[in-house]
Amino acid sequence: MAPQERTEDEMLVAGLRANDPNAFRRLISTHGGRMRATAISIVGESDANDCVQEAFLAAFRKIDTFQGNSQLATWLHRIVVNTALMHRRKRTRQAEVSLDELAPIFDATGCRLEPTYSALHEPDLAERAEVRQAVLDALSQLPEDARNIFILRDVEGLSTDQTAETLGITTGAAKVRLHRARAALKRLLEPAFGANTEVSS
Repeated sequence: MAPQERTEDEMLVAGLRANDPNAFRRLISTHGGRMRATAISIVGESDANDCVQEAFLAAFRKIDTFQGNSQLATWLHRIVVNTALMHRRKRTRQAEVSLDELAPIFDATGCRLEPTYSALHEPDLAERAEVRQAVLDALSQLPEDARNIFILRDVEGLSTDQTAETLGITTGAAKVRLHRARAALKRLLEPAFGANTEVSS
């Protein structure tokens, strides 16, 4: 993070911790647009405003936990992503699942028992609204770490290196985490789309 950017973040955080109304207004004006765009990508336009409002309230309550290890924008992004996905999960009444439960299964000889997957990102399929809804519904069931990395890499379109930097982890760890998230989503999406499913970019 550039020194000037860090200084601006620190000043804004200090204002928020001091309950400065100007800091609250600056936070909303600076970050509200991107947060709303992220919320729209997950819950749609009709519910985005409620999610952003809830995310800002959560950020205000948690501001003392912000350590400055990442940009404030990154911290807020994580909050709005998780808020929006929780909103979807509550709306569809789906429980969070364990990645271990969705890992590929192999027989005693090492052969994979699960079907192989391909083709979800073919344009004629990926652009269909039901695919998007199914992916987001499945994504809302994943643990927070898996949701965050999938959103950053495959929804927001960050590179693997950028995703790793945003999350404060190594590129290798990001690749492993993303692989596990994609594999879990494949398992969740199989009932809807069968074996020809690939969740990757």
